[in-house]
Amino acid sequence: MRILVTLMSFIAILLVILPGPLYKFEFFDLATAFTGFTVGVLVGIAALILLGIQFLFKRDTVRLNSTLTALILSIIAIAIPLSMLNTAKNVPPIHDISTDLVNPPEFLAIAPLRADAPNPAEYAGEEAAEQQRQGYPELQTLDYPQSKSELVEATKQAIDNLGWELINIDADKGIAEATDTTFWFGFKDDVVVRITDNGNERLVDIRSKSRVGGSDLGKNAARIHDFIEELDRVLGE
Repeated sequence: MRILVTLMSFIAILLVILPGPLYKFEFFDLATAFTGFTVGVLVGIAALILLGIQFLFKRDTVRLNSTLTALILSIIAIAIPLSMLNTAKNVPPIHDISTDLVNPPEFLAIAPLRADAPNPAEYAGEEAAEQQRQGYPELQTLDYPQSKSELVEATKQAIDNLGWELINIDADKGIAEATDTTFWFGFKDDVVVRITDNGNERLVDIRSKSRVGGSDLGKNAARIHDFIEELDRVLGE
């Protein structure tokens, strides 16, 4: 039984960890990847049950190293998907986040890149806006005293510092577009930054949208926060 429990725990962790890279490199689709998550949790639970049975009825077969390995791997296999599920329950089920909900920045050069994406380039609409107001009320239009050209350069530097792929930059229009590819699943999320003049100050709006998925698990809002922090760091504020 010791070998069976250890084997099941290894299978459980592989079913949870591998779907991301396999989806990223297009070995199978997203639905199959999430099915792997589900099966991984079930196998992990089964491994823990067998481990308990082993302790109760076959204690003479218990070995410290193999037991700890099986226990740790099974718990991780269960914890990762459940943590993601818990996050999904605590954030709005949306994937299009903007600091301007009345007139969100539009994707220009990125729009053609999203032509085949399940989530279109157009803004998700008032329902998403209302959910964002409730879930992320802190995300608002920013204002800066720097010139538009200074902010465009700072935006470009911030994008580079964050490791995003710069797709388009238009200093005259005050527009910068970039794509952030997530590490595990390789999801491509797009960002557009819009800088406009408003008297003696410049208004900066950021929009981040996933190409696939209904809920982003809070990733787009977090990305906007990261950008704002990096922009302020570049500007020395």
